Amino acid sequence: MPIRIARAEPSQADILCDIERAAVELFRGHEAWPSYSTMTLPRDVVHDLITRGFVWIALDGDVVVGFVCLDVEQGGDTVGIAEIDVLPAYGRRGIGASLLEHACEWAREAGFRRVDLGTLADVPWNAPFYAKHGFVVKDKRAPEFAFALERDRENGFPDRLRVFMSRELKPLAAGDWTVWPAPAKLNLFLRITGRRPDGYHELQTVFRLLDWGDEVRLRVRADGAIARPVAVDGVAEEADLTVRAARLLAGHTGVSLGAEIEVRKRIPMGGGLGGGSSDAATVLVGLNALWGTGLNEDALATLGLKLGADVPVFVRGRSAWAEGVGERLSPIKLPRRWYVVLDPREHVPTAALFQASELTRNAAPATISSFVSGDSAENAFEPAVRARHPRVAAALDWLGRHGRARLSGSGGCVFLETRTHEAALGVALRCPEAFVAHVAAGVDPSPLHLARQRILARRAAKQ
Repeated sequence: MPIRIARAEPSQADILCDIERAAVELFRGHEAWPSYSTMTLPRDVVHDLITRGFVWIALDGDVVVGFVCLDVEQGGDTVGIAEIDVLPAYGRRGIGASLLEHACEWAREAGFRRVDLGTLADVPWNAPFYAKHGFVVKDKRAPEFAFALERDRENGFPDRLRVFMSRELKPLAAGDWTVWPAPAKLNLFLRITGRRPDGYHELQTVFRLLDWGDEVRLRVRADGAIARPVAVDGVAEEADLTVRAARLLAGHTGVSLGAEIEVRKRIPMGGGLGGGSSDAATVLVGLNALWGTGLNEDALATLGLKLGADVPVFVRGRSAWAEGVGERLSPIKLPRRWYVVLDPREHVPTAALFQASELTRNAAPATISSFVSGDSAENAFEPAVRARHPRVAAALDWLGRHGRARLSGSGGCVFLETRTHEAALGVALRCPEAFVAHVAAGVDPSPLHLARQRILARRAAKQ
């Protein structure tokens, strides 16, 4: 049976840590052993990288035999290989090469220009292996390697043993797949202040964009067709917001090109995190760039509003104070924070909540200053959700033991804000099995806008 490469799942974090420890044993007796034996990736870091989609595994049937992790925190147009390991019993079968090429191809499709790594110069399956795959040795004193070099020194790793290598990635051609993030959002508060003549409710909320979410793959077609090659369970193609977004943009601009669309879901459906709206916004922004239709942000946001009230904030790509049905947006500067996002695995239908007797529909309007001071932090839907959805209520209660737990949107996901990544991870790792925990940072600008800049630059490099 051939080896298969797939995305890692959070439940496999311990397996990957075991594989790394087994692979490190190959260095026993090497001069680097004292440092290597203490530099393994912590489980919480592995788990975090998996939930963000930056880890791939090699499978022999159902057995995980190797993995590769990417480090995307370098910023700009470069990405790093954080770790790549194969079980020693599976060595010399080309598994490491397959993992490496898979990770590099994903980085290329995501618009990155270069892949960096640090390795040992004198070990055959280290620097010589990477050299065979297009990596070249770089000056370790270069600014881009300063952090890695300092980390090595803190761990007692001898400078003379380590080399840093880079591989330039091929530019993107017109018919290549491209990878675009579709970030989740949180509602840091939500208030209903009235009802409009058309039946819609007037809302006030603060949208906070996250560095975690779905992944959308797009490929331009020359025949004008809009296609979804991979079916989505429970969502007909005609009802799929991503397909509708592509057709809306094509109809509005008259473009003759088409597209293939694939979505890798991480954001729970019906969780109040804006998954469907974010996917639609990513298609609008991505295809506007790939098709060269040239619509500005205002025009794209106006189109997005036809698909859903939350779509414009994802199109604009900045955290915002929102009013109306959520479409009147004012950028708001928020402090750097991390969030534990808890999925109680319960879908909450929004329409039913608007009929709930517990719902306050005529609250006094809040102000930005009252939000900043902490006086406006409630979610109008929480009493109704608590009364009707016991799993969501249980998630709020458990998370509330660690701080102020809040409902996002109309639920069912709940969240806790922390000041540090470590604090968020500490809570997430204690999550009961009944729920699923994710850790994410609040970000501005959106990772979608950063991806657009990278991908346009890489397509231009091909021309």
